[in-house]
Amino acid sequence: MKITKAVIPAAGLGTRVLPATKAMPKEMFPIVDKPAIQYIVEEAVASGITDILIITNRGKDIIEDHFDRVPELEEALFKQNKNEFLKSIKEISYMANIYFIRQKEPKGLGHAILQSKSFIGNEQFAVLYGDDVIISKTPVCKHMIELFYEFKKGIIGVQKVPEELILKYSSIKTEKIRERVFKCTDMIEKPEKSQIMSLYAILGRCILTPEIFEILESTPPGRGNEIQLTDAMKTLANKESMIAYEFDGIRHDIGSKIGALRASMHVAMNHPEIKDDFKILLKEFYENLNKIN
Repeated sequence: MKITKAVIPAAGLGTRVLPATKAMPKEMFPIVDKPAIQYIVEEAVASGITDILIITNRGKDIIEDHFDRVPELEEALFKQNKNEFLKSIKEISYMANIYFIRQKEPKGLGHAILQSKSFIGNEQFAVLYGDDVIISKTPVCKHMIELFYEFKKGIIGVQKVPEELILKYSSIKTEKIRERVFKCTDMIEKPEKSQIMSLYAILGRCILTPEIFEILESTPPGRGNEIQLTDAMKTLANKESMIAYEFDGIRHDIGSKIGALRASMHVAMNHPEIKDDFKILLKEFYENLNKIN
């Protein structure tokens, strides 16, 4: 069965980037001229996804508004003959069939994914974490969908991270199949040093089968007293194994201050309108680094 559905969990409170997230969801942080979540939706669409469920919570209506039509703005742009801007904002509304549901209680990522059960039905689906913008030549999600068609198993996107970071993420047990592709039979969320299985961490993307919902329904709260998606995937990996894909791309955690800044800098370096000016700006900052307090 072709994978056409994706879930984007975007219900987190964004506490690591307060006070900015007091009034603006982190998913709407601008990366040059587009909000972070638009990059994630564009990746899904470029991977063949046609139906997207974004899971939000109270105070995130602005995300829904962004993907809706704005007739008064469109009319103003039309009258001003700003056709390129008009085209770009209209395209946002028609990229995919985008739906929204609220996670009414902050019970963790696993609980958020469980809210998509009726939307997904009995289909395989992609999950793209709302915190993670991944810049790559070919969409990471597209590669992972192709791997699912090959192996018919759940796929997790991973990268190697330093030991001090693996303690903050997850660690997986790997067995190499070929370059960048591994068999995964176990994993643990936020391990202690003695529990580290490898330095490969699950980062931002996965392809799941509908079996995950039954597992999530019986998964008890884990780290932080939340229902962890990693714990449910661990059950799946223990049972029938999953496939870990070491994706080729640069991941930016826009839920952290430095991650959001790095994302904007990365995009600015390659943005057709501002890349030359931005490189001049960077050079000026570097040359005056000692003068900046």
